[in-house]
This record gives sequence, C-alpha cells and structure tokens, in this order.
Amino acid sequence: MLKPLADRVVIKMLESEETTKSGIILAPNAKEKPQIAEVVEVGPGREIDGKLEKMLVKKGDKVVVNKYSGTEVKYEGEDYTIVRQEDILAIAE
Repeated sequence: MLKPLADRVVIKMLESEETTKSGIILAPNAKEKPQIAEVVEVGPGREIDGKLEKMLVKKGDKVVVNKYSGTEVKYEGEDYTIVRQEDILAIAE
C-alpha cells in the first residue's frame, strides 16, 4: 500500500455520474473530472514550528477535492491521486 508522507493523503476518485438529474446520458468525453473521492491512506501530518499539524481526514472518509489538484499515480493496477490536506475542500457526510 502507498504510505503518504507529511500532510499528504492518498485518495481514490469515485466514478462520476453518467446521466444528469434530468436523465440525459453523457458521452465519455463530456464528463467532468470527478471531485468526490474516498480517502485510502493518510500521512502523519506536517511539522510546523516544531509542532505536528493535525490531520483532519481519516481513512474511509468521502471528501471533495480541488478539481485540478494532486498527482495521479498507478499502483498495483489501481489509479490513485495523492493530494495535500489543504487541497481537500470538505468531508462529505
């Protein structure tokens, strides 16, 4: 498993909807990059002025991320994105 360092978080993007609320089916190239992801692994936090920054997300959380943030990686056949905690906008409850 990927173990993120500092304030980084490994996420797996959830599939985007293929139909709109009104029932229109979207072509694959018309879909936007999904912004909802599941947290797969969380780093220990970043040290700032000798204190460890608290990580606000945990493994299994569903989160909303900045649309164009992170680094996409393929690991053991799966696609993941590694983002900084500051790129996570909200936890979806």
